[in-house]
Amino acid sequence: MHKRINGLQHVGVGVPNHAASWKWYRKFFGMDIAMFNGEAEAPLMQIYTKGDIINKRAAMILNLQGGLAMEVVSPVSFTATNADVKFELGDLGIFIAQIKSPNVEKTFAWFKENNADIIGEMQELPYGGKTFYLKDPNGLLFQIIPGGGWYTKLRHVTGGPVGSTVGVSDIDKALTLYADLLGYDKIIFDKTGVFKDWKNTIPGGNKTFRRVRLTQSNNPGGGFAKVMADTYIELAQAIDYTPKKIYADRLWGDIGFVHLGFDVRGMKALGKDLAEKGFGFTCDTEDTLDMGGTTRVHCTYIEDPDGTLIELIEVYKIPIIEKLGIFLNLENRDPLKPLPDFMLKALRFSRIKD
Repeated sequence: MHKRINGLQHVGVGVPNHAASWKWYRKFFGMDIAMFNGEAEAPLMQIYTKGDIINKRAAMILNLQGGLAMEVVSPVSFTATNADVKFELGDLGIFIAQIKSPNVEKTFAWFKENNADIIGEMQELPYGGKTFYLKDPNGLLFQIIPGGGWYTKLRHVTGGPVGSTVGVSDIDKALTLYADLLGYDKIIFDKTGVFKDWKNTIPGGNKTFRRVRLTQSNNPGGGFAKVMADTYIELAQAIDYTPKKIYADRLWGDIGFVHLGFDVRGMKALGKDLAEKGFGFTCDTEDTLDMGGTTRVHCTYIEDPDGTLIELIEVYKIPIIEKLGIFLNLENRDPLKPLPDFMLKALRFSRIKD
């Protein structure tokens, strides 16, 4: 079977209160469409939950204007908590999720009017354009950046995520996975220094960093490529600092960005390739996984060189209009062919309105 990594699909977010967090993401990021939303055990994750099979509620949510999905994960069998230590930029793992905006200045004003927890003022990005940072109610860091590639009419001040800033100990080593194997092989920014948008704005941002921004040289593929559009991975390596691992001695599902999810095709052949290059699956459903009866997927996990979790997902069945029983079987579709517009736009019928 054809094997391919189509690109980033979602950012996984661990939260203590699913309903409250999702409501906040709807209000501020327009994430009002659920691809699935259900409660189930997570036997796949035992290696990351100290051997216990946890129960969790998870929803894959989307802003149809454009951008990646978010998987909002809230443990039911324990309460997600923050770590006992404070983390800062350069620590190992996903530290910031980036959200795209059609107009950063207008977004900043709207967020301010709506009492978002904005950190500092607007800043200039080193690779062009305005940006600002904010925290969600759980203290997770988000960055608003300029974005294009809009899929539907702009109803909201932002789209969804377009990528993340990941702390690594050695960028060159990290590139052997993110660039060489996961397809984020186009370097659009690579500089070392102290960066104005990080300095005096986010924890640890005053240090010297090597900062590399990556995107795909190939066009994004998969059924949702028109919605996801261009996506990015930013790597941050602290030069004079010994980083901590964000999920050391913590459980998958604890508060934080728990993983980056990639859309793939030909999982078994892909797994063989990754294993040969030293990035074998750490866990694997080995068959299709039923997500609440509406979505069927094959999920695996690998780790980057610093242990950050990467989820690989091969999707077989998704709901288009669940309440009418309309689903799409993706198994026999061309993996590079986007879904037709009438199917993608039909997702608006499952929009959650507050």
